[in-house]
Amino acid sequence: MSRRFIIDTDTASDDAVALVMALRWPGDPITIDAITIVAGNVPLEQASRNARFVVELCGADTPVHDGRDRPLVRAPHDAMFFHGPDGLGGMNYPPPRRAVAGSDAVAELVRRFRESPGEITLVTLGPLTNIAAALEVDPELAGRVRECIVMGGAACTVGNITPAAEYNIWCDPEAARIVFRSGMKVLMVGWELCRADANLDDGDIERIRMLGNELSRFVIDSNRSALLANREWLGDPGLALPDPVAMAIALDPAVCTERGRHFVDVSCDDELTRGMTVVDRHHVTEREPNIDVCWAIDVARWKQTLLRTLA
Repeated sequence: MSRRFIIDTDTASDDAVALVMALRWPGDPITIDAITIVAGNVPLEQASRNARFVVELCGADTPVHDGRDRPLVRAPHDAMFFHGPDGLGGMNYPPPRRAVAGSDAVAELVRRFRESPGEITLVTLGPLTNIAAALEVDPELAGRVRECIVMGGAACTVGNITPAAEYNIWCDPEAARIVFRSGMKVLMVGWELCRADANLDDGDIERIRMLGNELSRFVIDSNRSALLANREWLGDPGLALPDPVAMAIALDPAVCTERGRHFVDVSCDDELTRGMTVVDRHHVTEREPNIDVCWAIDVARWKQTLLRTLA
């Protein structure tokens, strides 16, 4: 029986790789029911264009639905400084031929989970605006999601947009707080899991290029801005791919080697800690655990998962 996913994304370079992995997964059968678009890394229109381009590149026909074009209560703040002016490394890929399937991703999320309760895994690769908006329309949505894999947060570590916060959560902390407090079954995959040895190093990048196909070239070329920024701005050794790491866990749960259930909340009220994911790892607050947190991954398995989808 095919597993079913819905992917919510602010499609820039690492999101694009995660979409490729899901759309071309060579393992057990997976159906991508829909891709929903949210503003974040790039404005909504660009994120939608990028997602539709990737769907075509993969030879798929997954419908793409546009969602919210800004955070719930805050001004939008893109990350094109990291991903390039088009979110895909400034490669100027041609516009997609396929049109948007719909312009109300929130209604689409509510409809699909109502029709198939407990059957669909939600994978979020951007700010949680669409998901929070859907929960505001239908609070029962939380119990209808089979599991929500959230690429976001920084579990007891430094952030990548402020010292305290990871970009997706920082971008719309109010939305993240709604989702984390909703009772939805959430696995938080923090950005720190793609760092250090989990970076694609020069050898990994060369192995991908040597596959010599259109997808392998796209994966590296579209991330050229991210690679440069990761090395010069963050000081990491290679290419960090947080969204593909989260997608690898969604596709192959064994990639996550250590996880725990903890009380987690999101800071919204103080600019110094805006978007911080406060994880009570040692149960010092005595609050009821509400979120599963991935603490460690099998780095070799994550990289092999990526290579399998591109080969």
